[in-house]
Amino acid sequence: MDFDFSPDQQQLKDQARRYLDDHCSSTAVRAVLDGPQSHDAALYAGLGQQGFLGAAIPEAYGGSGAGYGELCVIAEELGRAVAPVPFSSSIGLCAELLLRAGTEAQKQRWLPGLADGSVIGCLALAEQPGRVTPASLSSTGSHGRITGTKRPVTDGDIAHIAVVATKDAGGGVSLHIVDLQAAGVQRQVLTSIDPTRSQAQISFTGAEAEPLGAAGAGWALLNAVIDRAAVLMAFEQVGGADKALQTACAYAQERFAFGRPIASLQAIKHMLADMYVSATLARSNAYYGAWALQADAPELAEAAATARVSASQAYQHCARNNIQVHGGMGFTWAYDCHLHYRRANLLALQLGSLSEWEDRLVGHLVAKRHAA
Repeated sequence: MDFDFSPDQQQLKDQARRYLDDHCSSTAVRAVLDGPQSHDAALYAGLGQQGFLGAAIPEAYGGSGAGYGELCVIAEELGRAVAPVPFSSSIGLCAELLLRAGTEAQKQRWLPGLADGSVIGCLALAEQPGRVTPASLSSTGSHGRITGTKRPVTDGDIAHIAVVATKDAGGGVSLHIVDLQAAGVQRQVLTSIDPTRSQAQISFTGAEAEPLGAAGAGWALLNAVIDRAAVLMAFEQVGGADKALQTACAYAQERFAFGRPIASLQAIKHMLADMYVSATLARSNAYYGAWALQADAPELAEAAATARVSASQAYQHCARNNIQVHGGMGFTWAYDCHLHYRRANLLALQLGSLSEWEDRLVGHLVAKRHAA
């Protein structure tokens, strides 16, 4: 398989980078980190106005219908900028679930707002620490009402709507759309390593809900959408890893010790080389995921797990070693190393931990071998 992004997609990537360079500097990210808000509302609205958020949403529902390859390159640039926006929650998860399972009325009601950024969505799935399974869910939904508590919910404090997973009496999982500004919903912000991607606890006490998709069929749908979102998140991580590597290289070239730049020291050279290898491997695996996502290929689940594992490892590795290259200064608030370190560690736990994705990958490979 030989895959690369088209010239038009590369042009979109350049456009997104220029826009984020102008509107999402590290100063803007720090303003969110240090301020009372958990995301940059103006930036997110601007991304919607530029058409970046609706890249994979059909024109009939307010998007551009460009495709998932376009969404991948946008995700990479958002990761590179450490953008404090709910992109993965609203677009990668909520919009995708609506596209795949929503009724025509639900799509017409919610997708245009998700595409232009005026509506923020999230997925309310986990209820306790550890791996999420149908057996781990205790929230219930019946007669158009939901009861239960979800935590942590990424971007749950700022979202307007949530797709909520509940357990059926027969052990299956059903999905529902809930207006988070309606009665019966209480939200509490949770402490997070990266406050620019907030976490919340959401409690539902008889909150009104609409069914999304067929009753009891939610688990298979969730797994399919999470695989798709994992590819987009891998691109966010690849963008962040590349930026951390670039920052480390620039500092090593300008920082002098013993009369010469530290980039000339063997220990630093090896550290930067290792960062480059991990970031390049992650990019290769992310491209495999992008191909599978664009083509809706049978290999998508395997490609998503491969990309997710590789990108999580690379971003954490590059963010951690970026601090080491900066030495003692890397641990200070004055430098931006901590922005990527925070985001790398947070993203490594989103959509399931690294160990979960490793298990998923092994499962896909074993099944593939048995089928051969």
